[in-house]
Amino acid sequence: MKASVILTFIILLILSNISYGVQRFPPPEFETGHELPITTTPTPRSDLLEYIDVVVLFLALSLSSYMALKKRSRRGLFILGIFSLAYFGFYRKGCVCPIGAIQNVSLGLFNSSYIIPLTVIAFFILPLAFTLLFGRTFCASVCPLGAIQDIFVIRPIKVPTWLESSLGLLPYLYLGAGVLFSATESAFIICEYDPFVSFFRRSGRLSILILGACFLIIGMFVGRPYCRFLCPYSVLLRIMSLVSKWHVSITPSECIKCRLCEDSCPFGAIRKPTQQKPENKALGKRAFILAILAMPLLIAIGTYLGVKSGPALSHINPKVRLAERIWLEDNNLVSDTTDASIAFRGSGKAKEELYSEVVRINRRFNIGSGIFGGFIGLTINAKMIQLLIRRRRSDYEADRSQCISCGRCFAYCPVVKDQGLNGE
Repeated sequence: MKASVILTFIILLILSNISYGVQRFPPPEFETGHELPITTTPTPRSDLLEYIDVVVLFLALSLSSYMALKKRSRRGLFILGIFSLAYFGFYRKGCVCPIGAIQNVSLGLFNSSYIIPLTVIAFFILPLAFTLLFGRTFCASVCPLGAIQDIFVIRPIKVPTWLESSLGLLPYLYLGAGVLFSATESAFIICEYDPFVSFFRRSGRLSILILGACFLIIGMFVGRPYCRFLCPYSVLLRIMSLVSKWHVSITPSECIKCRLCEDSCPFGAIRKPTQQKPENKALGKRAFILAILAMPLLIAIGTYLGVKSGPALSHINPKVRLAERIWLEDNNLVSDTTDASIAFRGSGKAKEELYSEVVRINRRFNIGSGIFGGFIGLTINAKMIQLLIRRRRSDYEADRSQCISCGRCFAYCPVVKDQGLNGE
């Protein structure tokens, strides 16, 4: 705890330096009232340095998996997390990251003219591959977004099951929206609204800085709120972790049901042994069958709502907004102009070409929004089925999908100490 407090203080000192940043040269003054946009994207790096980043990621994932499964060292995972925060966060400024790489992969799959960089593919695939083998060791101490939240976990409280289950739908929504907007070349919302990247880059919009600060403050009492209730990459990691070959266990051998680990996880990932109660199996089967039968209906409803929302969602695309603005100006429905419309008219590009491109974009949005809605309907149905499944447990176990392999539960298990492992 003392180390966490000290490191928290250091991080706050680093973040406080943001306010002292000044421009060496004043920006030009525009007569039209145009304001310079805030530059938030880091400068490109050489290919060699990017490949070094991939090597560092591979080594960090390997070390995290070793510390979690073989060494069972919470202290080692914590130190590695600080390194990942320093390297992938503050040094690499949060780019490239596996979470944002979702958008690059989506754009590459639906746009043949876009070539995904090999390093981006590596950053996207490596954590998934390690999760498929060892569980969510990427979340344990390699992800800088998780590491910065981990430092601020001070007095975690237990989130009610119903609330955690409800908030658990948000990552699926965010993932679907991120894929939709990137596939239609509209926006990279996962990067744009990354709550911590402004800290890493010491620049950015004030609203994002406030958002990140709110996540950290909430994270003092609710462990890793972004990871648990918003991160789109966690959806893929949870699926991979469910079928992983190896996974972190609370005890290295047989559970003695001492209950010491019961409340040790600040992320609600420990499952208690099930009580042997008489169950109405017939009622349970009927509910399960009804949930299965409801699947096509929920998918159909989601698809319908998605298609209906397509025109509204398409306005996220700047070309759609530009075409609408040009049409309004040409029909004298607005009296002023915008920088975008002035730039377009000065480019010499035909309006018909713009309108034709927007028709293509709208068509893709109609299809994509329908798929997005169907995906959400399927997700809701899967959550319903998950709640109906009663898995019997005789021991205290880590939930494979939710456990981030942080190792906090190791020190609570007396079996660890009996076998000469301190779990620290």
